[in-house]
Formats: sequence, structure tokens, C-alpha cells
Amino acid sequence: MENSSDRIRVLIADDHRVVRELVKPAIASECEIVGEASDGESTVALALRTRPHIILLDLVMRGADGLSVAHELARKLPGAKVLVVSQYNNREYVLEAVKEAGVAGYFLKSEEGADNILPAIRAVHSGGQYFSPSIARILVEEMNHPSYTRGGDGLTKREREVLRLIAEGSTTKDIAARLKISPKTAQVHRDNLKQKLNLRSTAAIVRYAIQRKMVRID
Repeated sequence: MENSSDRIRVLIADDHRVVRELVKPAIASECEIVGEASDGESTVALALRTRPHIILLDLVMRGADGLSVAHELARKLPGAKVLVVSQYNNREYVLEAVKEAGVAGYFLKSEEGADNILPAIRAVHSGGQYFSPSIARILVEEMNHPSYTRGGDGLTKREREVLRLIAEGSTTKDIAARLKISPKTAQVHRDNLKQKLNLRSTAAIVRYAIQRKMVRID
């Protein structure tokens, strides 16, 4: 008889019930499903309560988006492995999820069937990574032609974009609309760049941007 402690504890976070119902039987032979969530806020709360080994995370859910959830999970529950399960292979989403939020894998629903989700879970649970073929191509291209690299100040390209917009007077809501991200993700970028640069206020951010000629002064 299989010891329950040997089973992989999995939390499924997806706002489509049909998807959750497809995933559950596909992983039931080796996994214990410790919970299901349909929005960003409940995903974090449920993860902290159930302490899963693996979190299957959709990037587009109600409330907080998956990217901001992945960032939050990395801070609050570093022992859990996040495996993105998404139908979107947007390059920017992929790079932020992998390079910034540190997800362990990216499973593309539009490219792979539910039968392949268990091998993906096994891979990340054992300490490895798993990327669907088109996601792997994006990452290889990025390695060869980096467009998301850090500058000398340690900021990512996205953080530098946020810094410039702050210096130009944009609010967090404005930044989110401009960059097509959620306000919570914009706030995460804002907090990260302030911490990296040790800038405590918006005025300090503006001075920093002016000194480095990141914005024009008319």
C-alpha cells in the first residue's frame, strides 16, 4: 500500500473548473490534491495553509494575476515549486515568470494535453524544470539574444520601464495600463526597484532618473 507521505502534494489554481476537472484524474495516481483555487488571492492563502509541494498556476485568473501571485509565492513560500499551466505563450509573460518570479516550469495548455502534466509535475518535484517546446524555444532565443537583461544598476528591463514611467509622473494604475499588466504586478516592480536602488520615495526615483538622463527635462 502506498504511503500517503510519498505522494506529491499539489494545489491547482485555475479559474476554469473544466480545466481543474481534467487535471485531477490525470495526476491522481501519484499526487494528493490539497486544494483548488479560482483566483489569485485565494491561491496564496490556500498555499500558505496547505503547504503543497507543487502549485499548478494559471497566469490569467480573477483578482490578482498569476505573475503577481508567482512573485508573492516566491517570497512567502519558497519551498513550494510553481509550475505555470497556461494557454498563453506571450514572450514577456514567459520571461517574467521564469527569470523574475523563478517558476520551475511552464506547461502550455494549447500545446500539450492533460496526459503530459504528470511528467511535468514529476520533473519539477525532483528538482528539475519543465518547459513545453515553444516555451523552451523562447528561453533559448533569450539566451542567445537577451532582450530582458539587467543594466549596470541591477534592474531588469521591465523595472527600468517602470522607473522611467514613475519619473514621468505615472501612477501605479497608469503604469499597469501602459504596460498591459495588473496594478498589483506594477506595484511589485515598483517595490523591487526601490529596494534594489535603496530609493525611499517617488521624489528620490525622479532624481535618480534625471541624473541618469532616463527622462527629459523641458
